[in-house]
Amino acid sequence: MCGIVGYVGPQTPSARPVDVVVEGLRRLEYRGYDSAGVALVSPDLDHVTAAKKSGKLVNLVDELEAHPLAASTAAIGHTRWATHGAPNDVNAHPHLSEDGRLALIHNGIVENFALLKEELLAAGVTFLSETDTEVAAHLLARAHDATGDLTEAMRQVAQRLDGTFTLLAVHADSPGTVVGARHDSPLVVGLGDGENFLGSDVAAFIAHTKEALELGQDQIATITPHEVTVMDFDGNPVEPKRFTVDWDAAAAEKGGFGSFMDKEIHDQPQAVGDTLLGRTDLQGDLVLDDLRIDEAVLRTVDKIVVIACGTAAYAGHVAKYAIEHWCRIPVEVELAHEFRYRDPVVNEKTLVVAITQSGETMDTLMAVRHAREQGAKVISIVNTHGSTIPRESDAVLYTHAGPEIAVASTKAFLSQITAAYLLGLYLAQLRGNKFPDEIAEIYEALRAMPAKIQEVIDRGGRVREIARWMADTSSVLFLGRHVGFPVAMEGALKLKELAYIHAEGFAAGELKHGPIALIEPGQPVFVVVPSPRGRDSLHSKVISNIQEIRARGARTLVIAEDGDDAVLPFADEVFWVPQCPTLLSPLLTVVPLQIFACELATARGLDVDQPRNLAKSVTVE
Repeated sequence: MCGIVGYVGPQTPSARPVDVVVEGLRRLEYRGYDSAGVALVSPDLDHVTAAKKSGKLVNLVDELEAHPLAASTAAIGHTRWATHGAPNDVNAHPHLSEDGRLALIHNGIVENFALLKEELLAAGVTFLSETDTEVAAHLLARAHDATGDLTEAMRQVAQRLDGTFTLLAVHADSPGTVVGARHDSPLVVGLGDGENFLGSDVAAFIAHTKEALELGQDQIATITPHEVTVMDFDGNPVEPKRFTVDWDAAAAEKGGFGSFMDKEIHDQPQAVGDTLLGRTDLQGDLVLDDLRIDEAVLRTVDKIVVIACGTAAYAGHVAKYAIEHWCRIPVEVELAHEFRYRDPVVNEKTLVVAITQSGETMDTLMAVRHAREQGAKVISIVNTHGSTIPRESDAVLYTHAGPEIAVASTKAFLSQITAAYLLGLYLAQLRGNKFPDEIAEIYEALRAMPAKIQEVIDRGGRVREIARWMADTSSVLFLGRHVGFPVAMEGALKLKELAYIHAEGFAAGELKHGPIALIEPGQPVFVVVPSPRGRDSLHSKVISNIQEIRARGARTLVIAEDGDDAVLPFADEVFWVPQCPTLLSPLLTVVPLQIFACELATARGLDVDQPRNLAKSVTVE
């Protein structure tokens, strides 16, 4: 959701603070937003200077060029995704105190803001915006007036707020200080030389430093040019964990591609390869170093529950097929936002697998907490180091996909599936469900997948051509069976996200139970065909499904394995993928659907990196 950046540097006022913050906001644009703003402090000023504009970041940049702010020593910046109040200039962050000496920005929702606002109104405070954030700004200003210390004021206010929040604040009395607090919302510290940073994630400051600190739940960070101090909400000092970011600023740039999404589609071979790196020991056995759960506990697991949302949930559905086949453990896939509200049956023999790219998805975080309260062990599959969910899980399996900037997930999806495969193989090895040579064979097949993914990408020209030709279509259906079913659902989701048209993914066998009524002449239908080298009956049934819809006038767009000539008589178009084991095929068959959605949306003149109404990281329930 919202993007947050904080910076404090040398105490000689300059343009650097605002430059660093605006650059950080640009790198956080992928999170989704509808307004942007900055606030600056300086020892030469007795007040905060600020600027904010609705719309894209370029509007703020234009405003700063037309009306430059004063030189400064510290700054905070924000990109807002509206929750309380319309996305306009007034509701944009930062919000200032009545005396103009304090500025605050906020990611999240203050759920008890109405009660707190009544208290402030009764005290004579005047509000300018419709936001919950302005309540926090006025509370913080009053606490600072009482204490004279911005950190202590932040601590007191944080204890009064209900909901989810990351807060950053500056005050004219402390021009060399930025204070941040986090509760159920992301915040990390960047460590510089004579300067320090705060950000929603490391992308905010990756151009300046790779050294960072993880902030835990209910912690406050105070940064000055030469020091970072961290305490919890009770005032106890905390020693945060330090880590080094393993990617650079160039990884967050488009690299010559027309969009971040297109670049990230092309990143997928490396992303899958990197997820597989370092997962075996000298004997060839799988070693997942981040799984800190006792092996004896994992051997007693009698049920696995995958919790996730959106694309990550479809990765979980693929994982279900693989893990059940390899481990013979029943696997359920739950939408995280439904999980804790239906009184799920989990206990100490349940293993919960939480899948999330950002590690900050609020629905998934709440489900993780609920699962652990019931006694279940939780393993998280996450891409973002320093995020909340892996810290609150019993174990973590990082995907190492690198930064994913486009809102619509591509390389993170393939990396999540790959990590889930590794988890399934590791459990099969640990529990003795597979012989070592069988596991080694599957792992070697996995290692061959990056080259095959690259081959699918290289063949993408015809997919792009068809997508451009279909730019004015109003509805596309997707069919699949077995592991092709979640691929069909993901293909439909990508098209909905990017092109804003009707798209649905169905299990092919469901056709005759209702969806076939949607078929009319010219209706485009993608069909993900399983390998004929797998279950012959499954392959033949999908061929029959293609015949059924073709007979009713559908335009059939078939994704099939090289050499599967049985599809040719019934397909209007065939997009071929290399042969691979059936359970691994989603890593290939989803790629043409990603390319199709990206190209069709581009042909319609839409912004594929920032689809309307969507945010990269959903940090509120």
